[in-house]
Amino acid sequence: MSNALATEMTTRLGCRLPVIQTAMGWVAEPPLVIASCEAGAFGFLGAAVMTPKEAGEKIALVRAGTPRLFGVNFHMFQPGAAEIVDLIIANREQVRAVSFGRGPDAAMIKKFKDADILCVPTVGAVKHAQKMAELGVDMVTVQGGEGGGHTGSVATTVLLPQVLDAVKIPVIAAGGFADGRGLAAALAFGAVGIAMGTRFLLTAESPTPMISKERYLKAGTDDIGVSSKVDGLPQRMIRTPMFAKIERSGPLGMWLRALEGAREMKRRTNATWLDMIKAARGMTSHGGLSLAQAMLAAAAPSLIMRAVVDGKPDEGLLATGLVAGRIRELPTCAELLASIERDARERIAALTAGADNAAVAA
Repeated sequence: MSNALATEMTTRLGCRLPVIQTAMGWVAEPPLVIASCEAGAFGFLGAAVMTPKEAGEKIALVRAGTPRLFGVNFHMFQPGAAEIVDLIIANREQVRAVSFGRGPDAAMIKKFKDADILCVPTVGAVKHAQKMAELGVDMVTVQGGEGGGHTGSVATTVLLPQVLDAVKIPVIAAGGFADGRGLAAALAFGAVGIAMGTRFLLTAESPTPMISKERYLKAGTDDIGVSSKVDGLPQRMIRTPMFAKIERSGPLGMWLRALEGAREMKRRTNATWLDMIKAARGMTSHGGLSLAQAMLAAAAPSLIMRAVVDGKPDEGLLATGLVAGRIRELPTCAELLASIERDARERIAALTAGADNAAVAA
């Protein structure tokens, strides 16, 4: 009997279920990656907010905690990016894939491919998916407008089939997924799996403080909004007092917040001002951001950290997918993935049975 949940994604990534735990900064830490991988998903370590030293230590922790294959997320504009790339390649026996947004060029992608590490970028537009395919990536994760953090305006149900028609590489669906019904639907569209961030953030193994998790659980869909004032690009967040303050801010307030955030990130990461300037220049020259947006992008992480690390949701930002509006429980990763597998198989079996009955009747 064929396994309906065995896809090209599970074959190539080496996971049991076609589900990715995405690389959320300060959330996709070793305990969550280990738990998601052990439960059958493919977990990504969120190294895009780590120093090379932290990334090396946390890759080692994941390797010590599970024999499963896992992935690492990074971006080419972070301080120490070249060192992190070397760390990833040095751990290629177990680091099976990398994820990223814009940044790596064809030469960098080839470097990963030569090391037998799969490139699985996340995109939010058809043209970006096509560009990534041209650069030679192995698979692409497509996030619809329902997704958390930086997001686009096209819903997953529209964007996903557009990308499936536009590229020949395997496509993973993201944005709005939280259960087995969603997985079955994504597979019906033609995707090889789903990627979830918010649903994994709201698990027992997620390191997010309980006071912040409770804010997520209490939020309805009307309590979630999108702002372009955080760093100049649309971001989906829960409406906290800080979110409201940012929405009211003018240009001067945004610049002051950017400078404050840059100082905070410098303090937390031990980066030099030269490192910060280099990162900003990289984001302006290759990342498609203006200088103002690059400066604001430096401020956003410190505000997110206040909420998801320091446990001060009213003073920070809670990035979220719209799907948080219907999540009310904090299961373990094992419980979550068991329910996703059960529900997906039931939905697929029901659809198959319906098709079989129709064929018999005909």
